[in-house]
Amino acid sequence: MDDQVTRISARKDEHLRICLEEEVQSDVPTGFDEVHLQVLTLPELDFDSIDSSTVVFGKKLDAPLLISSMTGGSGKTRQFNQQLARAANEFNIAMGVGSQRVALVHDGLEDTFAIARKEAPNALLFANLGVAQLNEGFGLDKCKRAVDMLEADGIFIHLNALQEALQPEGNRNFSGLLNQIENIAKALPVPVIAKEVGCGIDPQTAKLLVDAGISGIDVAGVGGTSWAAVEMYRQTDPVRKALCQTYIDWGIPTAQALQGITDLPAGVLKISSGGLRNGLDVAKSIAMGADLAGFARKLIIAAHNGAESLSEAISLIMLELKVAMFLSGANDLITLRTRLVK
Repeated sequence: MDDQVTRISARKDEHLRICLEEEVQSDVPTGFDEVHLQVLTLPELDFDSIDSSTVVFGKKLDAPLLISSMTGGSGKTRQFNQQLARAANEFNIAMGVGSQRVALVHDGLEDTFAIARKEAPNALLFANLGVAQLNEGFGLDKCKRAVDMLEADGIFIHLNALQEALQPEGNRNFSGLLNQIENIAKALPVPVIAKEVGCGIDPQTAKLLVDAGISGIDVAGVGGTSWAAVEMYRQTDPVRKALCQTYIDWGIPTAQALQGITDLPAGVLKISSGGLRNGLDVAKSIAMGADLAGFARKLIIAAHNGAESLSEAISLIMLELKVAMFLSGANDLITLRTRLVK
């Protein structure tokens, strides 16, 4: 394994360790405390008949939940992808893997991502590549390889300008990327979803991406894991550490970012992620127009504590969602979309 691949794999392990051990949560409120669902004191529903299922890209899910992209690319991260994929299969929910860049430059690491499909043969799975890599020669061919690696139903192109700017090894050339995204979105046989990683996507960029052929937007707003904080813990240079600290709370809060994409066409997949705490935040996200709601660090911490802890965490989120639907008189997700207090 060459030095570059070793460094990338080591960085993935370091990111995982920091997310598990350090305080990397943004202090910026997600905004969901200011979002309210209609309260029906007499909901006139049988709780057991409530249907939280949805269909995304032709696959029926038992709940509008996404295990958000987190990891892969090393022996340690393989174990987490295996465990998370088993949970996605058990609960029939969606899952995304972390950036597959390292597996595309070294053949020995494909299984750290491919394990997701092995453990979740029927799940809705998303491949993942960073947008900055499009300026490093990662064109259509590598995107296809990323999709094929786990027989994915779609691919996330993650937009992480802040993280790249803060990393000493980051790629800061973000010029000409929209045209490259458009070419890939038009040529790939699966949907391409643009995903932020904790800073939120602004409405103007979201519209440009959709006009370029993107099939979905994951806002991934401020309020959850701050990758500026994660990068801060990696730095030994005091100047770079201070730089990271300056930008810990940079971006658009999740609820605001989600509100900014509600006017996009109905066929565009809308994903709410970034600091969601529970199933009530999921219900609020769906009422605001989201199709899926994603959880990352909350579930990686649960997985770190074992399979039972992970199952309990997902079960609780699903139960919290159903209780929110019950209390607002929504027997399905379509009705839930009418229960937002404006």
